[in-house]
Amino acid sequence: MKKGLAALLYPHSISDFMESFEENRPFVVHHPVDELKALTDLPFLASLEAMLQSWTGKIQAHLPDVRDESSAIDVNSADAQKVFNNGMGLLFNQVQTTSPLLVEWLAEIRKELGLSQLSYGRCLVYATPKGKGTAPHFDQNINFVLQVHGEKTWYLAANEHVVNPLTRFTMGQEPDPEMQTYLEHEFPREMPKDAQKIVLKPGSLLFVPRGVWHSTDAQEDALSLNFTFTAATWIDVLTAALKSRIALVPEWRESVYGLNDSFDRETAEMKFNALLASIVEDLPNWQAADILGATEGDAPEV
Repeated sequence: MKKGLAALLYPHSISDFMESFEENRPFVVHHPVDELKALTDLPFLASLEAMLQSWTGKIQAHLPDVRDESSAIDVNSADAQKVFNNGMGLLFNQVQTTSPLLVEWLAEIRKELGLSQLSYGRCLVYATPKGKGTAPHFDQNINFVLQVHGEKTWYLAANEHVVNPLTRFTMGQEPDPEMQTYLEHEFPREMPKDAQKIVLKPGSLLFVPRGVWHSTDAQEDALSLNFTFTAATWIDVLTAALKSRIALVPEWRESVYGLNDSFDRETAEMKFNALLASIVEDLPNWQAADILGATEGDAPEV
């Protein structure tokens, strides 16, 4: 039985998909309803009621002012059905913790994509009431959305405003201070006019790339399963390797103190400059293979 990315993309190959992945373009596969029964037959995905009955953790409910995760409250299973009936979407986080099968699929997808072991993978379940959806936004992660129940329309558009965002952003909100440092153009107030429209029905699989603008509208009560990955960046790989390397040096492990005194501040800056100089001196000895070996293990055999 196929599992992981190969199953999600069938009858397309992973190599067919990788062109879209590398170019940050959406990719959609409209499977027959029973094509991915290994996933859709999971008992808790039978309905929202089944999901609520099996779930013991908190559930995120999206408030109607923004219709987005940026404006949400946590509710328990007993109250979730009530707020859903009042038009609020629900998000179940870390669903793989209840299913060994989903843990296997997450691991397989990460491996097939070749993502760093520093990447963060999880499964989400979204429940969306009829006539509702999510506000325009983009994510810092990559998503594979499997529509389980109901029909849901997605609108997606290329992001011309920021490349490779490190955090999530919702239109109408303020970008975080770090994002403002690398923002290339002011954010729009509404979805671009050339947004691509994709209708997902039960069995449909949609790849939503990192940073792509998207919003949704449900034509009927809808339930979807997401495989979501916050993929490690080169920043993450470098800083992880750097920390492990300089942690071997006792001087780097010293506490920083005395910065509220001008004399001590000058002394601290001199010490810090010396430590920085030691990195510059050591840097020519660094090789990509050594760094990746530290974070990913040995290179795979050809």
